[in-house]
Amino acid sequence: MNILLTNDDGIKSPGLQSLKNILGIRHTVFIVAPDGERSGTSHRITLKGPIQLKKIEDGVFSCSGSPADCVIVGLLSGKIPSPDIVISGINIGPNLGTDLIYSGTAAAARQAVLMGKPALALSVDSMKDPFHFDPLSRFIRENLETFLQLWDKNHFANINAPNRPTYKGIRTTRPCRRIYHDKLVEFQAPDRHLYFFIEGMEVETLSMDGSDWEAVREGYLSISPIFIHPVTEKEDERYRKAPFKLHEE
Repeated sequence: MNILLTNDDGIKSPGLQSLKNILGIRHTVFIVAPDGERSGTSHRITLKGPIQLKKIEDGVFSCSGSPADCVIVGLLSGKIPSPDIVISGINIGPNLGTDLIYSGTAAAARQAVLMGKPALALSVDSMKDPFHFDPLSRFIRENLETFLQLWDKNHFANINAPNRPTYKGIRTTRPCRRIYHDKLVEFQAPDRHLYFFIEGMEVETLSMDGSDWEAVREGYLSISPIFIHPVTEKEDERYRKAPFKLHEE
């Protein structure tokens, strides 16, 4: 099987290397990953200006663009064979619930599905060493065929793993609701311009049964199918009934 790997932590990320080493035992692995960290870039794509692709070794390329750019270049440039599946990660830190809105890891998987390829987004619930990437890499290796059988053109699988050598089990989950209490820090620079830094504070997670956050917190591997088409149902009906008015001259 041909596998395209990418991420948002950059070409040198240990999570990416874990996947390459373990999946490469049975499959042909190719990498198109950002040349530096692209965390929090969401689904940005480069519409103006060039994207640089630099060959690191056979089948391994660094890319100057975003994670979504990496997938576009990997699938359209002809530099690698057409992959059977695209895998994004393993991300340092979780991508739970509404984190998916910001996540470059998730965006790469979403872009692959938009281009007709099965895709997985992988994350480990830790921001510091020691990281346990290999258990998740081995799980993916043993279950690739199952993921391919489950896939359809409407979703990708978002997988979050607790940072531990073994898991209590596997749960199919739904994304939780995360509340971000970010802080803005003001800085008056010597150049007399005003700058701001966004300082991430502790994230609040709303408790709900069957959520990805709940599963990971309890030591389970979380698998969430993520629909790529932003469709609403209940809200649509409310808008249809709303008393909108057209302005008349």
